[in-house]
Amino acid sequence: MLTPARSLALHAESGKELPRVEAFDALYGMGCRPRHGEVIMIAGRSGTQKSGFALFWTAMMALPTLYFSADMSAFTASSRLASMMTGDTTEMVEAGMGAGGRHRQEYLNSLSGLPFTFSFGSPITWKAVDEELEAWVELWDDYPAVMVFDNLMDFDGAESDYTEQMAVMSGLTELARSTGATVIVLHHASDKSWEAKSDPWAPPSRDQVKGGLSEKPELSLSVALDPTSHEYRVAVIKQRMGPCDPTARRYASMRCHPEVTRFSKLERVVPIASPSQPWSPTAVINS
Repeated sequence: MLTPARSLALHAESGKELPRVEAFDALYGMGCRPRHGEVIMIAGRSGTQKSGFALFWTAMMALPTLYFSADMSAFTASSRLASMMTGDTTEMVEAGMGAGGRHRQEYLNSLSGLPFTFSFGSPITWKAVDEELEAWVELWDDYPAVMVFDNLMDFDGAESDYTEQMAVMSGLTELARSTGATVIVLHHASDKSWEAKSDPWAPPSRDQVKGGLSEKPELSLSVALDPTSHEYRVAVIKQRMGPCDPTARRYASMRCHPEVTRFSKLERVVPIASPSQPWSPTAVINS
């Protein structure tokens, strides 16, 4: 049993804001404050770069991260990280790894400093989560700062069962509380709603997130990609300690570079003729 004062003293560190990523300045400007120890949901329709967004965010924060990927293959996930670090497209990474020699070594070197560990396997099981955490603690004598689960419907038994999905969300909440880690879970929004058909490039509102599960995390982000301009739109549809808009009509915009799994600040929205864009390195600003 804890008094309010003792609870605040014990958990003040876990509630600190996560390191800021320069590309997300517009999101922070809306009052979004992702924090250590929270459960965060990233929800979006199919093909909206949810995995790329999560990869970029966690890699740029440079915090010790354990990434459970059932939605991407091992090569896809690792090649996207190498692409992000070098600025080469994933096709270039694939060709360089196949060619071997200097190019292969350059890509391997680009990943050597990342505090990143993957766990691949579908479906995701709690047994696998326990085993990965035990191995992490054995190696580092600590828990990871961030855990990503890609995605909620890839948990064992949670493909279409609402009750099981709710149980998974409860388990992830308990995991965040017991380890102090920030838990990021990816989830789908409906592709069949009227809004999805009439305005497919707008972030889905809270009621379009499948199962209504965006209400459980401390922070829920809704994402969408306009493929004509590569504008990436992120709405805060749930935030326990800050402003939010359940309708997702108010959103932050940034530029998405899907060919290299990068995001950057959007100065102005203009149609682009090709996916190739000038790139300025993204910095991480410690809050």
